[in-house]
Amino acid sequence: MTTPPDPAPDPSSDPASDPGSASAPAPGARQAQKRASRRALLDAALGLLERQNLSGLGVREVTRAAGLSPAGFYRHFADLAELGVVLVEESLANLHVMVRAVFAGSGEAELLIDRSVEVIAAHVAEHPAYIRFLARERHGGVKPVRDAVAAELARFAEELAGLLAVQPDTADWPAADRRMLAELYVDRMVSTALALVEADAGERAAIARTVRTQLRLINLGSRHWRAS
Repeated sequence: MTTPPDPAPDPSSDPASDPGSASAPAPGARQAQKRASRRALLDAALGLLERQNLSGLGVREVTRAAGLSPAGFYRHFADLAELGVVLVEESLANLHVMVRAVFAGSGEAELLIDRSVEVIAAHVAEHPAYIRFLARERHGGVKPVRDAVAAELARFAEELAGLLAVQPDTADWPAADRRMLAELYVDRMVSTALALVEADAGERAAIARTVRTQLRLINLGSRHWRAS
């Protein structure tokens, strides 16, 4: 049986979209309601995506889980790909901030590495659904989402390269070399997060030990690097 297409948005069906409606809430309440509806859609999609890929998800499925009408979806997102891009941004935003804070701080390289691994483990423990989403969609079937993941990771590497520019060991490196080193760090951090999310307690400890060693090897190699 062919599934009927999702209905197009119908602003007239939502009192909050009609400022002149007698039943419409005040402007502040309308904005709060809009934010709450948008958040409900994002949270519903994130929960559903723990068990499936975005390419297999439907608008009706998301709105049913969010307690909203299918038409209401389109007041917030053009399609599920746009919703997925927002989830990508949310998935990496906090990790950007925390890792940036670690590398902007002072201390020996090994201490910074230890702090970074702790930050990644804490982020995974606090936001496992986001990490599973990234794991599924980083190479998934929705191109705008794949592109968004790649763009966010590139921005992450760019930020880290900027921080390496003020580190004594790498301050005089060419910008391209600092960027290459930053990409190595970011790749290890993201791979570690994806590995940690499905690991049990014993496995997590082993993964943390391994990534500390890998990051220390990268750091050791960088100390002896000479630009060609």
